[in-house]
Amino acid sequence: MDRAFAIGAAVNLAFVVVEVGIGFTANSIALLADAAHNLGDVLGLGLAWAAAVLSRRPPTERRTYGWGRSSILAALSNAAVLLISVGAITIEALHRLVTPEPVNTGLVMAVAAAGIVVNGGSALLFLRDRAQDLNIRAQFAHLAGDALISLGVVLTALAVRFSGLLWLDPLASLLVAGLIAAGTWGLLRESLGLALDAVPARVRQSDVTAYLGSLPGVLEVHDLHIWGLSTTETALTAHLVFDTLPDEHQPHVIAAALRQRFGIGHATMQVETSAAAALCCLRSNEVV
Repeated sequence: MDRAFAIGAAVNLAFVVVEVGIGFTANSIALLADAAHNLGDVLGLGLAWAAAVLSRRPPTERRTYGWGRSSILAALSNAAVLLISVGAITIEALHRLVTPEPVNTGLVMAVAAAGIVVNGGSALLFLRDRAQDLNIRAQFAHLAGDALISLGVVLTALAVRFSGLLWLDPLASLLVAGLIAAGTWGLLRESLGLALDAVPARVRQSDVTAYLGSLPGVLEVHDLHIWGLSTTETALTAHLVFDTLPDEHQPHVIAAALRQRFGIGHATMQVETSAAAALCCLRSNEVV
């Protein structure tokens, strides 16, 4: 996966440099908007790559969970950078709507067509692993979206060439900004949720509670918490109230089942009897 990040970042950074230069030469705000989006993806690739490397570092006495949460911060930073680029694109596009300027449509079409190849090829690097990692999914979605946006720029330049309607270029930029914002919102919401210890989107807490409550001998489940250690690892803590204390190996069996059923790989459970649960200060759902 490090190789995919390296290739994707290098190819897209080179393309951004070319796209910015030709965007100014062709006087196309749509092309510059696409370049800004691509630059956001380059930064996102770099952040995600750094987070992937950090997350493999072992835990220490100071960082007992390791550096896994760096992947969450990378996803959150990626979303923030993309939204900032949306604001810049929107401001310039609105200015061009008021005062349209001529565009070199031939150059725009050539560069945008190259963008389809660059972004589409880069997206394929992350196709296989996108389901397991929020960072990988973010990179795949953005790069694949860039390929579609580049296609839109080609079509816009073609329309400007044959119609002579210069306002189509900034209008396309606004559409690009809207697509970026729409695609980034889900990433922002999920990464912000993980940063605030929300239950990861791939896990339903009600299903976990129902499963734990259905185990033989379990009378009650309380103080249940599920959160993301990283964009790929999920943790759980819970108090399980049994009618009689279970076999000492039972919590390990439950932890293995949680990994298999829900992808929760770091489960810690406190076993209690009814008498002990009555004294538990964390029994109420309203207490953290």
